[in-house]
Amino acid sequence: MTWQFTLTGLLIGGLVGLTGMGGGSLLTPILVILFGFKPTLAVGTDVLHGAVFKSFGAVRHRRLGTVHARLTFWMFLGSGPMSLLGVGLATWLKHRYGDGVQSVEAYAIGAALVLGGIGLVAKTLVKIGMQPDDAPFLLTRRDRWIAVAIGAVFGFIVGLTSVGSGTFFGLVMVLVYPLTISKIVGTDIFHAAALLWVAGVGHLVAGNVDLRAMFWLLLGSVPGVLLSSQLTLKVPERALRLGLASVLILSGVKLVNVPGADWIVLGGFVAGGIVFTVWGIHEVRGRREERRELAPDLPLH
Repeated sequence: MTWQFTLTGLLIGGLVGLTGMGGGSLLTPILVILFGFKPTLAVGTDVLHGAVFKSFGAVRHRRLGTVHARLTFWMFLGSGPMSLLGVGLATWLKHRYGDGVQSVEAYAIGAALVLGGIGLVAKTLVKIGMQPDDAPFLLTRRDRWIAVAIGAVFGFIVGLTSVGSGTFFGLVMVLVYPLTISKIVGTDIFHAAALLWVAGVGHLVAGNVDLRAMFWLLLGSVPGVLLSSQLTLKVPERALRLGLASVLILSGVKLVNVPGADWIVLGGFVAGGIVFTVWGIHEVRGRREERRELAPDLPLH
């Protein structure tokens, strides 16, 4: 099973390239649900894969000047150590309770996914919190303490479940700091790469990483994120983020195993596929009409 991992990586890379988030939130449930990974192994593989994968995006954003380096530093002061604590707890639970802990961690991952999906909906639809400003943002002492606290809380969640390296940090930064969306995305990805390296090495030492699967995933995800940035047909950011939020919530419902979870997930994906297909047909027809109006005498290709 190699091309399946590469195809999965390509899809993950494309989504992250288009939306700026969703890699860890989607890959862990995919590894658990579709490939039969135990949750602990899925989390470790996902985290180390994300460290390598997001490093490409981090370098790119740093060169574009869309990274607030000092904010990244203060968040990392909290998230780095606490992510290791999360890794340590996950490993201890595995050794203490054996395979029984797998179901417990699956519930934890599922709950984190549902929360992440709800947070992404709020981030997309609710215009609250600090308003973005292009002016240079200088951190006060209060801002630094908030950054450390944000890093500590969500760094622990990332170490334990692999979920939240993008969604949670990005959501809180939108609400708390007056940064533009480009600065939030750049800072988020740069911080996520640093955080995931710490947690990923911890999982590797603990034996929670399938290196072979990670290699084949990277063969798809790295080109995927590069290719997605070159797409000419752009899906609206709001639609993508709402679609991603739906996937997160449905994946969480499946892992938590609520009554009728399989039918809920199936119905959600079918409905999403129908909506996306209808939207795509509408967009293609709209573009053709625009081309006819702009150049009525030119043949359409």
